[in-house]
Amino acid sequence: MSVETIMPSRGLVDTNIVILRDRLAPDAVPDQFAISAVTLAELSVGPHAVRGEDHQARLERARRMAILQRAETEFDPLPFDAPTARVYGELAAAMLAYGRSPRRRNADLQIAATAVVHQLPLYTTNPDDYAGLEDYLTVIPVPRPSAAP
Repeated sequence: MSVETIMPSRGLVDTNIVILRDRLAPDAVPDQFAISAVTLAELSVGPHAVRGEDHQARLERARRMAILQRAETEFDPLPFDAPTARVYGELAAAMLAYGRSPRRRNADLQIAATAVVHQLPLYTTNPDDYAGLEDYLTVIPVPRPSAAP
């Protein structure tokens, strides 16, 4: 069986994939991938979340800004629109039924809803974030790189 028959060639990637993508094995992610507008929102927070003005903080802020700018340049994010909001409600209910709070996973559920609406598998290094949603979407785990760059 070839890899092509196992792994879809298209998918939606979670925010962590966008952040780590230069360090991931090329065969761990789809050939063509999309991001959600929610991922762009999460990436937009990144540079602002860095505290301090020391050399390390400035480097980290610049690294996060570069990731954001690259994503803005390379992707036309899939929207979080009214149909996606309705699916989000279903996923939040499924998460509650699974015994987990959807409140902490707001962005994850919005990204998952985007994948459901666009009928795309979701690639992530954090598959446990989507536990309880197996009836709604396909989550494809991606191995996390072991060491920082």
